[in-house]
Amino acid sequence: MSITVSNISKSYKSVKALENIYFNVKEGELFGLIGPDGAGKTTLFRILTTLLIANEGSATVAGFDVVSDYKKIRNNVGYMPGKFSLYQDLTIEENLNFFATIFGTTIKENYELIKDIYVQIEPFKDRRAGKLSGGMKQKLALCCALIHKPKVLFLDEPTTGVDPVSRKEFWDMLKRLQQKGITILVSTPYMDEAALCDRVALIQDGKILQVDAPNAIVKHYSKQIYNISAHNMYLLINALKSYKYNHSVYPFGEFVHYTDQRADFNPENLKVYLESKKLSQIVIKNTEPTIEDTFMELAK
Repeated sequence: MSITVSNISKSYKSVKALENIYFNVKEGELFGLIGPDGAGKTTLFRILTTLLIANEGSATVAGFDVVSDYKKIRNNVGYMPGKFSLYQDLTIEENLNFFATIFGTTIKENYELIKDIYVQIEPFKDRRAGKLSGGMKQKLALCCALIHKPKVLFLDEPTTGVDPVSRKEFWDMLKRLQQKGITILVSTPYMDEAALCDRVALIQDGKILQVDAPNAIVKHYSKQIYNISAHNMYLLINALKSYKYNHSVYPFGEFVHYTDQRADFNPENLKVYLESKKLSQIVIKNTEPTIEDTFMELAK
């Protein structure tokens, strides 16, 4: 295993940030830690990259213990924190040279590893990092995390605040890096990104809800979900939440995802109820569950 996490717990005074966290990541795997802000993702990343010490439990990264072998881990991992943390006053090239020097290497020595990414920002290599766009900062940070050829790459919410095109480009880059044998652990609050991982761990309030391949997690969802729309989304949501047979009601794009408590649910009865609440243009259709639906169900 490239990463093992065994019953890791971490508290800040009375607040439990992590509680009995457990999972393994195989070598060469693209593994996702999926959960909302405040779920404990960053705390776990800081423990695995030796920046924090857990209160309980143990973990290894690339075969090294996160406490006793912290120096070896720091030489064998790349870490891209959620907040851009490179030197704003240095240029792209100066930042990259700086990090290469720290790890006793050069850009030339490991250029093949970063080439696909670096060529996109190389025309701006003399521009200061603080003047870069969000997508370019992201690419520079990834280059700096890769320049010493790490065995394991940690990416903490790398696409937060980045435009959709840059998000897609970034995940394409991760897939190419994975083909080079690098183990990747990435955290994200975006449920749609979960489907791009080999396996994921769903985390909420410092606890692991489920660990499996994305399609396997979705298969565990047992209820029929309905897409419901009407002329007024706000009134629709309130009406569905007031319906005594509702099991779950969540906004989902232009629809509301609805599940019913009853096994013999009849959509026509619900439509009559919604019409009694002065709603019109009502559409109720079957739909397939997503990993977001599964997460919301598990989080209940």
